[in-house]
Amino acid sequence: MNDRLSAAKEARKAQLDRAKAIAEDPERAERLRARAEIVQARNARIAERKAAEQALRQRQEAEEAARRAAEEAAREAARKLEEEARAARQADTAARQAEAAAERDAILAARRAGRKARKRKGKR
Repeated sequence: MNDRLSAAKEARKAQLDRAKAIAEDPERAERLRARAEIVQARNARIAERKAAEQALRQRQEAEEAARRAAEEAAREAARKLEEEARAARQADTAARQAEAAAERDAILAARRAGRKARKRKGKR
């Protein structure tokens, strides 16, 4: 039984020595350092790519907002022009109607005056 315990103890000690040797290996430390640099460089490229994508998205959103604002301004200008044209047509129509009404009134007044004149002529 003591042989077994001492053999297990020796095995654990040997395993611990191997782990220490691996951990203290300068080549392993260099490999870990190189791997860390690679990971850091990859993370920097990913961050740059994300920043570029975000800048592109922001620029596209700004362009879209400017385009929408320009379209809205163009629609508003067209609406104002249409309103002004409609108001001009209405004013023109009202002026023609007033002119026609004045002409009718003048014709009616002339007819009345003619009738009155004929009545006066006939009475004398």
